[in-house]
Amino acid sequence: MFHTADLCDQFREQLQVADPILRHYGKKRSFTGPISTIKVFEDNVLVKSSLESIPKGHVLVVDGGGSTRCALIGDNLAEIAISRELAGIVVYGCIRDSSFINEMNIGIRALGTNPMKSIKQGKGDVDIPLQFAGIVFKPGHTLYADGDGIIVSETCLLT
Repeated sequence: MFHTADLCDQFREQLQVADPILRHYGKKRSFTGPISTIKVFEDNVLVKSSLESIPKGHVLVVDGGGSTRCALIGDNLAEIAISRELAGIVVYGCIRDSSFINEMNIGIRALGTNPMKSIKQGKGDVDIPLQFAGIVFKPGHTLYADGDGIIVSETCLLT
């Protein structure tokens, strides 16, 4: 178990703290793991393929360009993350099916909800540094999320 506040107290100089712009969805209030990244815009084809391929225990960080015009994650994709035992998902964009997701054993952070599904073109970038919420998310760095916020460290801080 960890608390981001305690990690901030102990490792202040080693952390980036995300701006508090993302809302919590799902039953898991906290999650941590190595970061895997994708960058898309209103297209969730790469989101699905990443959820199906990133290693168990990872956090998928999705830079959706901050678009709130459609959702990049729904209950079907959340179910993939659960079945593959991923740590959680962070979306700089929207989700849908929130009433279902909120009953699922997953932790998701997103800007909000939108019932509109995304387009399906398969465009985007995988495993690149992403910048939003005032910090940089790099593949392989470790993300910690709980009720107090999201922090990122170059290395795992838990023993």
